[in-house]
Amino acid sequence: MSSPEIASLSWGRMTVKGCSTAYKDCKVWPGGSRTWDWRETGTDHFPGVQPADVEEVVQKGAKTLVIGRGMSEALQVPSSTVDYLKKHGIDVRVLQTEAAVKEYNALALQGVKVGGVFHSTC
Repeated sequence: MSSPEIASLSWGRMTVKGCSTAYKDCKVWPGGSRTWDWRETGTDHFPGVQPADVEEVVQKGAKTLVIGRGMSEALQVPSSTVDYLKKHGIDVRVLQTEAAVKEYNALALQGVKVGGVFHSTC
C-alpha cells in the first residue's frame, strides 16, 4: 500500500487525498489516515508528541515518520519519542508543519512507506 498524499493544509485544516474527512490534526500511514486526537494519549504542546502518539503509525507499516510540530512549532517532540522511533528502525523527521507536509508528500511520491503525525495550528 502506498502512503496517501496530503492534499491541502491551512491553519486548523488538513485534507488527505482519497478521504472525505477534513482534519485539524491527523495521522497518516501507508494505506490510510485518521484524526489525531490528543486526548487519547494525554498529549499537549508540552511535553509534546508521545511514543503512544506514533506507535499506531509504526504498527501500520511506516518506515519513515514525519512529525509536523505546528505552524509556529509550538508542539514539542521529546527525545524519548525520537529514541522510541529509532529503536524500532524508523527514520524520523521533525519539522514545522508546512515543511513537514512537503517532506511527507515528496517521500510518498517516491514510494517510501512514510507515515506522519501533523499538528495544523500553533
